[in-house]
Amino acid sequence: MATPISLEPYGIHVEDIRRNLAPPTLYEEAIHYDKQAAISDMGALIVRSGKKTGRSPSDKRIVDRPESHDEIWWGPVNLPLDDHAFEINRQRAIDYFNTLDLLYVIDGYAGWDPKYRLKARIICTRPYHALFMHNMLIRPTEEELANFGQPDFVVYNAGKFPANLHTEGMTSDTSIDVCFERNEMVILGSQYAGEMKKGIFTVMHYLMPKNNVLSMHCSANEGKDGNVSLFFGLSGTGKTTLSADPQRHLIGDDEHCWSDDGVFNIEGGCYAKAIDLSEEKEPEIWNAIRFGTVLENVIYDPLSHKVDFHSTAITQNTRSSYPIEYIPNAKIPCMGGHPNHVIFLTYDAFGVLPPVAKLSPAQAMYHFISGYTAKVAGTEVGVTEPEATFSACFGAAFLVWHPGKYAEMLADKMKQHGASAWLVNTGLTGGPYGKGERMSLKLTRAIIDAIHSGSLNDVATQPDPVFGFEVPTHVPGVPSEVLTPRNTWADPEAYDQAQRNLAARFQKNFEKYAAGCSQEIIDAGPR
Repeated sequence: MATPISLEPYGIHVEDIRRNLAPPTLYEEAIHYDKQAAISDMGALIVRSGKKTGRSPSDKRIVDRPESHDEIWWGPVNLPLDDHAFEINRQRAIDYFNTLDLLYVIDGYAGWDPKYRLKARIICTRPYHALFMHNMLIRPTEEELANFGQPDFVVYNAGKFPANLHTEGMTSDTSIDVCFERNEMVILGSQYAGEMKKGIFTVMHYLMPKNNVLSMHCSANEGKDGNVSLFFGLSGTGKTTLSADPQRHLIGDDEHCWSDDGVFNIEGGCYAKAIDLSEEKEPEIWNAIRFGTVLENVIYDPLSHKVDFHSTAITQNTRSSYPIEYIPNAKIPCMGGHPNHVIFLTYDAFGVLPPVAKLSPAQAMYHFISGYTAKVAGTEVGVTEPEATFSACFGAAFLVWHPGKYAEMLADKMKQHGASAWLVNTGLTGGPYGKGERMSLKLTRAIIDAIHSGSLNDVATQPDPVFGFEVPTHVPGVPSEVLTPRNTWADPEAYDQAQRNLAARFQKNFEKYAAGCSQEIIDAGPR
């Protein structure tokens, strides 16, 4: 039985506060109170998040206070909010809570290293939100819960209630507001559970660098010999697939920190995409879809409750949330030593980048800040040209400081601990979209295995004439002709033009970061 608490210090007068309920109880309450909740044939709890089926980055605000003003990377990612407007939204959430008969509270930790962990409190109205954060935070023991004390950060999830458009700074009825000085976050107008998870990550992204701890949007795994790798990559690059290596232990799939003692996962669970999930392709995730797992916005058969993982009738962003111990090779506690390898994954739909390249420290900073991948543009008839996508530090939506700060910290830690940096293209070879073929997973795994084994450390390399990084001339298990992308194109001059075009895209994207970066980083970009 969880220790009872009062929310009176927050101005919340609801008497029925259900704190850290066990998953079976949250199942019962979800079925009882939520008309759209159901249990799948695999045992997972099926829920709907309402009209918002993804994050609302344009509605995220950071309170602009003198104490933190000069530390925040203001702009499209971090939009400022007046302190008075935050007070209005906070009170709006509390007033809504006070109209209800019961509330749910989840107290847990962010960060597996006790030295740096954050005590987080989630106040919410839906059982599914409580179960989601039970999965995503690190779950305290009964003794830790009894002695939890005051939290370091509080999330008021009043997502069922809208923001008031007449409040200064509001652009819709959704508002996701973070105040670092009050250590609070207010959610209005969105029931998408990912807002809570990413809100905690945003807070860690602000607090950790103050302690010389690098916060990162990446996955991490560890070999049997203690060899640790970090995998950075945007959606579709293979970050989850490649880090889920049966020969290695999973430290975590999404959010990590690198301290003076090594790497630690921020989360106690995984939030995996469920679209097109199959037992054959992703057996670890498939087997994690069981009792205790939340399945968000999926379609299921009303009679059998069998989930149609291929359906996008509600959204393409179908999701599953489960405790990390549901992954059989997870390392508990989710901590490891200092990384040996930092791997940047990119899906290059232009067919320009090599399948693997070794980066200098300055190049690592440049590509980290760039956060490049590519995708086929839209779904309009006749549109076949790929579209470059850049996301600073492979997670721009969650950054608080200028990207250059995270990049400098990454370079310092890599240098201090002798980590190598690699750019791995999981995209196209032999030509651009429509002509080239995707790198086979077998080929990419051979490259990752070669990085882990150290067999690429001393092989001969040749510098790329435009991007400047070093391209290995031999990788075990990989045809040598594939390693130099120009040789795979039927028209080498067309490749040269495509390479120049991609380099120009990199340069244009980097213009917005140059003012906050050293000349060494700027010079590490394509020529």
